[in-house]
Amino acid sequence: MESRDDGGADGVASTAAGLARPGDRPEAQPTPGGGPFFGRERELKALLADIERAGLDTLAGRKAPRARVLLIAGRPGAGRTALAEQLVRRVGGRCPDGVLRVRLTEPGGRPVPMEEAARGLLDRLGIASPPGAGDDELTEMVRRALAARRVLLLIDDAADAEQVDLLLPQNPDCLVVAVSRGPLTGIPDVRPCTLGGMDAKSAIELLTTFTGSVRITVDPQAAEAVAEECGGQPAALVLVGGWLAARPNVSVADAAKRLRGLPPDEEQPAGARPLERAFRLVYESLPQSAARALRLLALAPAGLADAHTASALAGCSVPAGQEALERFAALGLVRHREDCFEVPGALAPLLRALLVATDRPAEVQLARARMLERTVRRLHACRAATEPEDSPARKKLAAVPRALRFTSAWEAKQWLRARQAELLASARLAVEDGELDTLARRLVAALVRALVAHWGTEAAASELYGLHQLVLDVAERRGLHREQAAALLNLGDLDAQTGRTGDALARYRAALDAGRAANDPYATSRAMESVGGAYQEIGDWQRASDWYGRALAQRQARGERADEARLYGRLGTVHTYAGQYGEALRNWRAAAAGHRKVGDLLSHARALSEAARVQEYAGRHEESLRTCQEAVEWARRAGDVRLQAALQLRLADTLDRLGDPAAAGLHRAAAKRMLETED
Repeated sequence: MESRDDGGADGVASTAAGLARPGDRPEAQPTPGGGPFFGRERELKALLADIERAGLDTLAGRKAPRARVLLIAGRPGAGRTALAEQLVRRVGGRCPDGVLRVRLTEPGGRPVPMEEAARGLLDRLGIASPPGAGDDELTEMVRRALAARRVLLLIDDAADAEQVDLLLPQNPDCLVVAVSRGPLTGIPDVRPCTLGGMDAKSAIELLTTFTGSVRITVDPQAAEAVAEECGGQPAALVLVGGWLAARPNVSVADAAKRLRGLPPDEEQPAGARPLERAFRLVYESLPQSAARALRLLALAPAGLADAHTASALAGCSVPAGQEALERFAALGLVRHREDCFEVPGALAPLLRALLVATDRPAEVQLARARMLERTVRRLHACRAATEPEDSPARKKLAAVPRALRFTSAWEAKQWLRARQAELLASARLAVEDGELDTLARRLVAALVRALVAHWGTEAAASELYGLHQLVLDVAERRGLHREQAAALLNLGDLDAQTGRTGDALARYRAALDAGRAANDPYATSRAMESVGGAYQEIGDWQRASDWYGRALAQRQARGERADEARLYGRLGTVHTYAGQYGEALRNWRAAAAGHRKVGDLLSHARALSEAARVQEYAGRHEESLRTCQEAVEWARRAGDVRLQAALQLRLADTLDRLGDPAAAGLHRAAAKRMLETED
């Protein structure tokens, strides 16, 4: 999983442009680029020397039990990630299994859930992560996978030592580079490198990339003054550089004067004041409408925004949103990232504070609602792109504005892949907010449908589990029993698929209660049947039969003949497992009759074949032969060649038991011809 830089300058000072987000699929992972890197030579040499230096265990004559950890500590905006990426480029080649990146804090300061971070790493390693698995299970899977690999793990923006420790490879052949605000107390033998301001020469070189050499040469003392006012912080230098680049007639001395004239924010820590003043210099130069659009970017999920996000938040057109983002990028307020823009982590808290202080809550809520509504419409278009040309969904899509549409299913899939982490974060934030639950439910539903349409239910199971949990959270908060039952059933199904039968059983029982509270007969019957399936899975045939019987009674009361026939089949299966062949045969015959009444010839044939199997188990071979022959005829009418062939083979086995090998050979030959024709 790729990391993101944490300060406004890091995007210029780092070669790590365009990195992937937590949760992106493996094929979406870009390679870090190759931009300029300024200064930090002393720190870089110290880190390289630490890699060569023996650890405490080596000095004591013991083999190190885990990977060595190098820590790059400092404030956001100090160029921490830029230095980490430069170090990775220098030493990454020593790790034959490559470099893994994971970010543990979003730009807004919200910790990335450990489950999400671990799943992203497992995706990079090509390892499927079970849906619904907890933090402990997933992080253990990561450590187990890294124990057999020699990788360099870059952990960006770790909040504390516990986060790092959960992912630390138990393998001395791995190397971990951690980026954090402060020390990682509790992790032994950590080699720290604390970043302060850049040296004056490097700071001026960085500033020169924006102003050009002439403006620096004519007044080098002013450039030094700007570097001093910025505290040597790359993020602050980028902001001032962008401000100067937008004003070619303004001197560097004037920038220094304006910075000195800005009163410091006494509520900010001393180390954060240079960045806050540089930000104010740029922000206060913006037109009112642009300043408002910038503040609203604090609402962008995961700190990521494209033209649609910006236009929805600001209430402007998509081209105007793109133009605003390009202008902000030129000023160093956002960074280019693939086909979207990112709010630097160092600036996100400043934007959020301005939003709270400046904008009315109702206006902020309206902007958030516009953004969610736009996202829902894009997801509808994304799913509709997979439908046939003449489908109702595609016809409805034709009425949608061109900017919201996708030209092909491939384009829609690429958009979904690139935006998946952002979309999941948007859904999570919408549910956590609690003020726009209707929109949140629509967003989650649209995202579920899009993921299933493009990835399939099995491939998207991990994401779907989290989304169903979000639906459950909203349903419980709002007392929506029908939605609660549906979410619990979906979660129970995913638990059952991954072998957590006990958890699935608890979900199904809760769904039954919610279905009854909603007076929803479908949810009630479905929950009863699922409870029976869970008991069947654990081998409790008596309880499974009891719950299937309850579900059958519900279906019979509503005249749902197809479901009634299917449940007779499930009862027949349970009784067969329990060795109750008389009951099993009665149920399979009832199932066959039910399928025949509703015109499902194939299911009728299959039910007869199961009845024949039960008769064979009971030692009634001649009856089994007749029933199997009847099943063959119905399979022929249904046109299922493979089922016919399977039944012919069963007939052959039965005839062998009855002492007629010649007839058995004929049936086997017939089955072989059928399969050859089918292939």
